[in-house]
Formats: sequence, C-alpha cells, structure tokens
Amino acid sequence: MTVRTIDIPEDNPVFGETTSAFAGFGYSAAVRAQGLLFIAGTIGRRADGTIPDTIEEQTEIALGKIEEILRLENLDMSALVDVTSYHVDIRSHLPGFVEAKRRLVQAPYPTWTIIGVSGLASPGLLVEIRATAAYPEAQR
Repeated sequence: MTVRTIDIPEDNPVFGETTSAFAGFGYSAAVRAQGLLFIAGTIGRRADGTIPDTIEEQTEIALGKIEEILRLENLDMSALVDVTSYHVDIRSHLPGFVEAKRRLVQAPYPTWTIIGVSGLASPGLLVEIRATAAYPEAQR
C-alpha cells in the first residue's frame, strides 16, 4: 500500500503561520492512501493565528482550509465522502454552523457526523472539522 503525506507549503496564504502546528504537534495535514485523502481536523484559526469570535467565521475558515487541501490535490469539495465536525456548545452554535455550511458545501453531499464536545485544543475554538475525500477512479 502506498501512503503519501500532503504537505502544506509554509507560504500558503490560507494556512499562513498556522502551518507550524503540523510539525509542532507531530501530524500531517492530510494523507493519501488507497484512493482516499484523509484530512486532519481543521479549525477556524485565521492565517495570522487569531481566532474569530463567531461560529460562522470559524466554520468558513475551517472549511476553507479543507477546500485548500483539496485544491492542492486537484480536487474540490465534491470529492468529500465523509466529514465529522466537533462542536463546543453545540446547541447554541449549530444554527450558525449550518448556515455557513450551507453556503460552502453543495450537492452531492458527503456523509456528515456532528458531535458535541466540552472543548477543543485552544480556548475560543468552537468547531473542528475532519474529512475524507475520494480521488477519481483514474487517479487511484
């Protein structure tokens, strides 16, 4: 089985200075294996490292990072097959999350699991999203 890690260039404008987290915490942004792309949990931290206050903006940033990883692999959001999102204070933030998601994720929709959690890695983070995408059959 061939496994290939997907590296995010340090000068990537979507990720900005947040690329240091990959080496700092010892993980890959994404890994390609068996025709699938496994994308690590992405958070709504801006490229400058700051965290927005709203669930809508954090969702847009996290999904934008997923979209950027897909773009680096010549894929788009339609390649997503499975997504899991983790939410702090899920009941109050779910409407804003769903609204942002509705703007950014179009049919065909991936499967999606939404999980409430008591906290994420940094204070102020409200959502983390991990995803799996499939490469077209010709690229396997």
